[in-house]
Amino acid sequence: MDVLSDVLAIMRTGRPRSAQVTWHAPWAQRFAPVPGAVGFHVILRGSCWLMQPGADPLPLSAGDVVFRPHGRGHTLADDPSTRPVAPACHPNEPAALRRYAVDTVGAPSGDGGPAAVVLCGAYELDPALVHPLLHDLPELVHIPAHLGRRPELRATVDLLAAELAQPRPGADALIPALLDTLLLYILRSWFDRRPAPRATGWAAALNDPAVAAALQAMHDDPARPWTVAALAAEAGLSRAPFARRFTALLGQPPLTYLTWWRLTAAARLLRQSDAPLNVIAGRVGYTSSFAFANAFKRRYGTAPGRYRGRGRRAAEPAGVKK
Repeated sequence: MDVLSDVLAIMRTGRPRSAQVTWHAPWAQRFAPVPGAVGFHVILRGSCWLMQPGADPLPLSAGDVVFRPHGRGHTLADDPSTRPVAPACHPNEPAALRRYAVDTVGAPSGDGGPAAVVLCGAYELDPALVHPLLHDLPELVHIPAHLGRRPELRATVDLLAAELAQPRPGADALIPALLDTLLLYILRSWFDRRPAPRATGWAAALNDPAVAAALQAMHDDPARPWTVAALAAEAGLSRAPFARRFTALLGQPPLTYLTWWRLTAAARLLRQSDAPLNVIAGRVGYTSSFAFANAFKRRYGTAPGRYRGRGRRAAEPAGVKK
């Protein structure tokens, strides 16, 4: 898998959730902070404002996409002066919104004024497996609508909106897949932009052919006994210039990131498979279960077997006993 696909597969836990909601002015909807979640809004029709602490209100119009990668609280409203009101779940709140992953405080649905139709979505992430590229993103990623630009993003939005507006057989499989696709297009839109000269971070790294090639090699085959020289060969550079370039862009040496990625992949395998520890150790590049267990405990503070058991207990429905 490529780096962005790997990142999404590793971080996400559970099913993504979404809703298409129509609000009539005056309206305001507060989205509470949710640690370990990312959310997005797509303005399908009409316009609204996004308010967040410490920032000026942001006007949004049809076709705009906003991505909130850090689970911070924010408010959408027809006007910056409109304020959400109690109760926590207004009786007129659309049923679909109650399935949305973040907690909300609802405002009345308005008096029939101009309508805004908004596609809302959220992902739950495993905090222990959040990839550093997510930390590089700002509080708010705003992708304005531009006619003729990003047609694949627009097409995904249209398909997802149609499925949410009128679910048909197969929607339970289609909607999560479309949400994954939409999130990848949002991330791709951000990382595809041309970084400023001398920029650092993941956007710069993924746009740097040499460093991107080395990252892809690590993700393609984490079990390979990589050395800095071998990664430099993948990047098409000599050892020392490659190491300096990688470290300057990502703030850590190549083998430090490789160790982080191996243990992150191992944590996911422990939670999602029944593979024996020695098999998992081999898949992520450790030649012995002992070396793997020691490295894993240093990273996560617990032995691999206990980590696996704790994850399974957390996933059991309430009331289930063994």
